[in-house]
Amino acid sequence: MSERAQRLIEIADDEMILGWRDSEWTGIAPSLEEDVAFSSIAQNEIGHARALYELAARDLGTDADALAFDRDPSEYRCAPLVQLREMDWAHTIARHWLYETADEIRLAVLKESDDQEVAGLAAKMDREEVYHRLHAQMWADRLRDEPRFQKAVEELWPYALGVLDEDLRSVFSSRVPLPGTGTRPVERGDHSDELRELWDEMTSVRRSVPGAKW
Repeated sequence: MSERAQRLIEIADDEMILGWRDSEWTGIAPSLEEDVAFSSIAQNEIGHARALYELAARDLGTDADALAFDRDPSEYRCAPLVQLREMDWAHTIARHWLYETADEIRLAVLKESDDQEVAGLAAKMDREEVYHRLHAQMWADRLRDEPRFQKAVEELWPYALGVLDEDLRSVFSSRVPLPGTGTRPVERGDHSDELRELWDEMTSVRRSVPGAKW
C-alpha cells in the first residue's frame, strides 16, 4: 500500500468511526438542538470519510464501500480516541473538543501538501469543519469550570495526542496545555473491544448478503 493511501485511510477511519460515535447521541442528546447538531456533525464526518476513502480507493483499485466496510476490525487505522463509546456528555464534549483541535492542526498541514488532490480535499474539509469547531468550543467554554469535564479532558488528553503524528504533538500541547502530565500518548494500532462491537453493528447489513451490490 502506498504511503498516500495509508495516510488517507488513517484519517478516513478516524472520521468514519467518530461519525458513528457521534450519531449515537441521536434521540438521546440533552436537548433537541443538540440532537440535531450531533446528527449533522456525524453526517459531515462520515461524508469526509467517504471522500477520503474514494481518493485512497483509486490508488488501490477498489471502492470506498469496500474500504469502509469489508476490512477486519484489526485492519482499521483509527486512533483509539474515536473508538471509545462515550455515553456521558462530559466525556463526549471533551472528546469532541480535543479531536477537533487535533484535526484542525492535521488539516492545516495537509492543505499545504504538494499533492493537489490531497490539499484540495483538506481545504474543503477544513471549511466544513469550522462549524464543528465552533460547536465544540462553545461547549468547552460552557463546561470549562465543571469538574466532570475537567476530569474528562485529563483522561482523554493522551488519546488526543495519538490522533497526530509525533511532530505535530507539540502544537497540540501548546493549544491544549495539560501541566503535570507525564502520560504517554495512546497510539494508533491499539484496537479496543468497543471497536469490534461497533464494527459488528456498522457492517451488519453489508455482511447480511455476501457479494451483493448495494
